[in-house]
Amino acid sequence: MPTSLSHGLRALELISRHRTGLTVGQLGDALDLPEPETTALVAELAEHGLAARENGLIRLGGHLVTLAARFAPHLNHASEVVLADLAGFSGATCFVAVADGDQCVVVSTAEPDDLVIRVGYRVGSRHSLNTGAAGIAILALRPPAEDDSDDVRAARERGYALTRGQLEPGAVGVAVGFHSVQGPNLLLECSVGLVALDGLAEEPAIMQARQAAARLAEI
Repeated sequence: MPTSLSHGLRALELISRHRTGLTVGQLGDALDLPEPETTALVAELAEHGLAARENGLIRLGGHLVTLAARFAPHLNHASEVVLADLAGFSGATCFVAVADGDQCVVVSTAEPDDLVIRVGYRVGSRHSLNTGAAGIAILALRPPAEDDSDDVRAARERGYALTRGQLEPGAVGVAVGFHSVQGPNLLLECSVGLVALDGLAEEPAIMQARQAAARLAEI
């Protein structure tokens, strides 16, 4: 039988996937919990700042930002500098992502000050490793497997991933994978890259992403 901790973690996962928020009923249905238990669970999460309930909708709480900042602090600190440089050079939205199970999670982003049209790629965004340049670049770090997609095979051969319109229509993504050592027992599978609407200069973007990955891999 699932524990209250597993219900809480699953609740946070579900809430994170709904930017506009979830009602207690929707969350309870997804967790297969009756409304009183769901209400109590949300109240407990809110007490710890992990969830917030406004206008009948449940969203992630602000304390998660604090917790996220403590994850892989060396990588986070280095990413701020590297991505700021990358955004300034490229004029595109730039990101660092890490593997989380079979998904890719964005842990840091930067945008140039003069960016008018922005791609919706934010910290906490997650998607399948098999979709989008960020995840494909991470999969390309791994040894070849029979079920590798053509995109992964191509990224492994080229040393970078390039995708078009996989996560957002019209968006072009470029990413390069790298490993980040976070202490003696934690090796993160990561990628760094750029995403923009049509018009991204691919060759300079590939070169800049490679340089960024080399800098971050040394941290």
